[in-house]
Amino acid sequence: MTSQPFRLAPDAALLKPLQLGATEASNRIFMAPLTRSRAQSDGTPSDLAAAYYSQRASAGIIVSEATAVCEQANGAYMNTPGIYTDRHQSVWAEIASAVHAEGGKMFVQLWHVGRMAHPEISGFDVVAPSAIAADVVTHTPSGKQQLTVPRALRIDEIESIVGQFRSAARRAVDAGMDGVEIHSANGYLLHEFLSDVTNIRTDAYGGSPENRARLTAEVIEAVADEIGAERVGVRISPGNTAGDMRENDTVGAYEALLNRITPLGIAYLHVLIDPAVRAFGVIRALWPGTFVLNTGRASGTDFSQLESYVQWGAISAAAVGRTFLANPDLIDRLVLGAELNEPDVATFYAPGPVGYIDYPTLTEVEQQKSA
Repeated sequence: MTSQPFRLAPDAALLKPLQLGATEASNRIFMAPLTRSRAQSDGTPSDLAAAYYSQRASAGIIVSEATAVCEQANGAYMNTPGIYTDRHQSVWAEIASAVHAEGGKMFVQLWHVGRMAHPEISGFDVVAPSAIAADVVTHTPSGKQQLTVPRALRIDEIESIVGQFRSAARRAVDAGMDGVEIHSANGYLLHEFLSDVTNIRTDAYGGSPENRARLTAEVIEAVADEIGAERVGVRISPGNTAGDMRENDTVGAYEALLNRITPLGIAYLHVLIDPAVRAFGVIRALWPGTFVLNTGRASGTDFSQLESYVQWGAISAAAVGRTFLANPDLIDRLVLGAELNEPDVATFYAPGPVGYIDYPTLTEVEQQKSA
């Protein structure tokens, strides 16, 4: 157990409901997307996923683990899910039903991993905006291997990827999900296009900030057209160095992106960023809609700070990762000022229920004490 956390008052700003487009969140503490590597080999979500997500239905919004929009979009890690087949959609429908039965709301995060893929995992060519490899070692079926140099995407392939995001969003909503989050962060394909370091194209998708923002914008526009802007969120991470990502310009492409998508009226903008950096203030000033912050701190979440940010109007809501992973009843624990379970790093990506659906709730702890 960790030390006693910050206790939220009954009238805390983080506990107030929030309208995000078509979805009303019961509070402003969202469950952040977390890769758990428990999907089946064909990308079908784990049989345990419905239990895992429904246990955490008290989150204002659950954002699912990153989910591939096509077979080629996977390949960064083994056993990550997809939503591009009827079988996938059927299991996601079971997950949506389980979460809704517990009173929760859920969005599916959609991604294409781009240059972060390894062909031994995906079975496909590795593609990216430009032929620039990430200096990253990944786990493959035959052991740890260095990522390969990707192939630069052709224009017709880029257009196809936009369609794949559209199709995956349609499947998610048809499965009963409340919406989707477009993953344009953390060094994956859409983020790679935004960067002035990993994107050195000279066509309409490279060069100027507007051109580098074009693919993410086109994906958001296509998905909004397909399922309604009120069901669409987007995640960005200006300056984030995950996946050997580099950006000399951490503002320009994001300013261009937000200027283009603001008129759409999407449900929310999810930003993974340290509030102390300059880009936070710039991005926040540019965005008039719902603003969800993820500080990305592996050392733990400062709920006192997040409460202050919401009170001040600096953010609309906060997305919490590891703390929600380890505490399915996180909201109850914060209201009561109870101790928090410590996340078990060793089981983050391990198969099976341990470290996935067996973190105890307060009720279960009390039952064990009285047994």
